[in-house]
Amino acid sequence: MKRDKVKITTPYIQLQQILKFTGVTETGGHAKEIIEAGSVLVNGAVCRMRGKKLYPGDIVQLGELELEVVS
Repeated sequence: MKRDKVKITTPYIQLQQILKFTGVTETGGHAKEIIEAGSVLVNGAVCRMRGKKLYPGDIVQLGELELEVVS
């Protein structure tokens, strides 16, 4: 499994924003579809909240890709 570190300069980033920011999705609409379909895990649990706040240490998983939020 591939894990990428995503550095943020703000206290948190929203789930849909991190998917767009990293290029996993090209649009917010595509991010919304993926999240609402239950395809995204946050810290090992399915998350269907587009606005879920992610803080340093949180891990987002989509298929074989993992994104670790770091500050």
